[in-house]
Amino acid sequence: MKMIGISRALQGVFKMVGRVARSDAPVLIAGESGTGKELVAKAVHEYSPRHHKEMITINCGAIPENLLESELFGHEKGSFTGAIARRAGRFEQADGGTLFLDEIGDMPLSIQVKLLRVLQDGSFSRVGANENLTTDVRIIAATHKNLAEEVAAGRFREDLYYRLNVVEIRIPALRERIEDIPLLAEFFLQRITRKNGMARIRLTAEAVNLLQSHTWPGNVRELENTIARACALATSNILLPADIPLASIPGKSPAQLTKALDQLINLAPTDDELLAWANREIAGRIVERADGDLKKAALSLHLSVAGLRDILKN
Repeated sequence: MKMIGISRALQGVFKMVGRVARSDAPVLIAGESGTGKELVAKAVHEYSPRHHKEMITINCGAIPENLLESELFGHEKGSFTGAIARRAGRFEQADGGTLFLDEIGDMPLSIQVKLLRVLQDGSFSRVGANENLTTDVRIIAATHKNLAEEVAAGRFREDLYYRLNVVEIRIPALRERIEDIPLLAEFFLQRITRKNGMARIRLTAEAVNLLQSHTWPGNVRELENTIARACALATSNILLPADIPLASIPGKSPAQLTKALDQLINLAPTDDELLAWANREIAGRIVERADGDLKKAALSLHLSVAGLRDILKN
């Protein structure tokens, strides 16, 4: 799957990928879970001079600490229980290509030291070996965490952070590029129906409005799963808003909503009518999130453009 979108935010990502792909500099891809960080990593690799070699992916948060070192750097026979033969690690396997370290923010500090050494001079040693090996690998790392905060908290090495963060590509959340939602939804609809041999299914304009008004905490992955559920439960070839099974937002409780509303009320100027002020502020923020496009902003608010302008003027 390629990244899909026409939003200004995503076009900025495309341009950055094109610029950094030609170099060998380490790349740090930052973004919320489900935004497509691995797709960006693949694009950087595919447009780089290393595209003829493999890009190897490893999820640093999915492998226990006692196995991650062996997975990355390899091991010698007998170096630990279960090491019945010498094994090459990912750095050896990716020689000449690209190594994608997903969820680098979850990498244990003990492994970060060895990774720093590879970034500094390309050398490492297998677990249980004294011999130094060298590798020619481009590192692309990704994280959903704020690594600067992780450094401040002592959970991530500062020197490694600066080694990795030569070029940072930030992937916008789906709620920051709502104009891409219709394109993505249509793509997923076509892919799912084709894969399952189903008749073509289409979304009504009202269903699209509903999708664009959702906040998508799970981002593109959540949208894909939502469209898949809608297709599985569809009773006709037209999806109405009632046919879209939006998931509830985890962690959002009535108490949190009450707190947010209290904060909004406390911020209101005393010399302005409260509801008019709140409507104007919310509408203005929606316009900002739509990159100034009044038509898209009005669509997400279920208003006409004229109605949106009236709110902004009041």
